[in-house]
Amino acid sequence: MEAQIEKQLEDILPEDLARTFESAYHVFQGKTEHVDDLLKNGGVLLRKAAQRFTPTQMVLGIAAIAAVTVVLINRASND
Repeated sequence: MEAQIEKQLEDILPEDLARTFESAYHVFQGKTEHVDDLLKNGGVLLRKAAQRFTPTQMVLGIAAIAAVTVVLINRASND
């Protein structure tokens, strides 16, 4: 039964991470035309991660990403 569930789960590929970070970088640079790409790539990554992680791990992961984002935005606004 567990092996069957493992086959149904999609792997998080390095390409998924690269596309998401690339889109986030473009948006961070002010290229707002990449917001749609960021939402699409981030959604795919989030969907795949939600299949693998427990709810607690998901909440902690999203909180960590949010904290890093706040620090980066704060640094960028100070420059």
